[in-house]
Amino acid sequence: MRLDKYLKISRLVKRRTIAKEIADQGRIEINQKVAKSSANVGTGDLITIHFGNKILTVKVLKLAELVKKDEASDLYEVISESYERDFSQE
Repeated sequence: MRLDKYLKISRLVKRRTIAKEIADQGRIEINQKVAKSSANVGTGDLITIHFGNKILTVKVLKLAELVKKDEASDLYEVISESYERDFSQE
């Protein structure tokens, strides 16, 4: 499954176009390698997403074409969630 589609279906990113933009800016990694929006995602992959100063790492548990909102979090497991400190405002 394409990375941008997986991010949208799993509700990690609200819209597929936003997922594509983030990926094409080099802010998403699959298994510690920068990934484009068209990269394939498989079960067991680690996806790291850089949202501004937030870094989220998830493990892909399963793939699905359609998922209800309540079940979207079953597609992945959060491995880590951290925040980078902004030194520019000190």
